Amino acid sequence: MKKLDYIKRNLKYAIMAISVFLIYYILNKKFGFSIPCIFYKITGLYCPGCGITRLLFALVNLEFYESFKYNPWIFILIVLGLFYLICKLFIFLKLKKIIKIPNYVYITLIIISIIFGIFRNIPGFDFLGP
Repeated sequence: MKKLDYIKRNLKYAIMAISVFLIYYILNKKFGFSIPCIFYKITGLYCPGCGITRLLFALVNLEFYESFKYNPWIFILIVLGLFYLICKLFIFLKLKKIIKIPNYVYITLIIISIIFGIFRNIPGFDFLGP
């Protein structure tokens, strides 16, 4: 894959994701539109993703501590994801190699997410709630 094609494709995805988030952010601020957590509505329990919207809105306002409090696991994943993307871009630009994450990393992240979702609903671990 050519370097320019690779960068263009990833830039296109990044612009699309940022655009969708900005539209959602504007709709939320102007009209109070938000997407509720279906899992929480049905079960009354927090899922591993509860608090993501507030986390992202706090990040937009550069309130890092607040965003971490809303969902520490997703905050850590965002930091690790940004680090990975930056490393991936530098390696691609320098070595012209595309690095891929092994499947066991994804499985580990899913297991940690499930454990986080369980712990945030146990009394005594209220600090993990959104």
